[in-house]
Amino acid sequence: MDNYSAHITVKGRVQGVYFRATASDVATKAGVTGTVRNTPAGDVEIVAQGSKEAVAELIRWCHTGPDGARVDSVEVDTGTYRGDFKSFKVLS
Repeated sequence: MDNYSAHITVKGRVQGVYFRATASDVATKAGVTGTVRNTPAGDVEIVAQGSKEAVAELIRWCHTGPDGARVDSVEVDTGTYRGDFKSFKVLS
């Protein structure tokens, strides 16, 4: 199993629609660790680490998001897996 790291920025109507909470549920279920937060620009930023398949599952979900979201774009930057996280957390 290859470990994988991704920095994901989701743009659109993604704040005020439970995007962070639902992303946390999806990530935890997939076995992804990391963080999710709202940005001042109105985007959602996710740092995700785990198997390539698990992170890809979270990225696929980000293209739709929860009910009420309108995802305009998903930007993904991959990086070196460092194992920084023990769980997936919602940041304020």
